[in-house]
Amino acid sequence: METEKNLTDKIMAITMLIREKHPELSKFLEEMPVTVPNENDPEINVKILKEYYTSLTNMLNKYA
Repeated sequence: METEKNLTDKIMAITMLIREKHPELSKFLEEMPVTVPNENDPEINVKILKEYYTSLTNMLNKYA
C-alpha cells in the first residue's frame, strides 16, 4: 500500500519531469482540479493523491 509520503514524492518527481522536459504542459498543472480545489480547506488523503498522480501520468502519456 502506498503512503502519502511515497505518493507525494512520486508527484514531485513527475511534476519536475514535466516542467523540465515538457514545459509546454506546465500550464495544465495549475488548472488541474487537485491543485485548484473548490473547497476552502480540502482534505488531502491517499486516494486523492493517487488520483492526482494518475492524472499527471495520463496527461504525460497522452502527450508523448
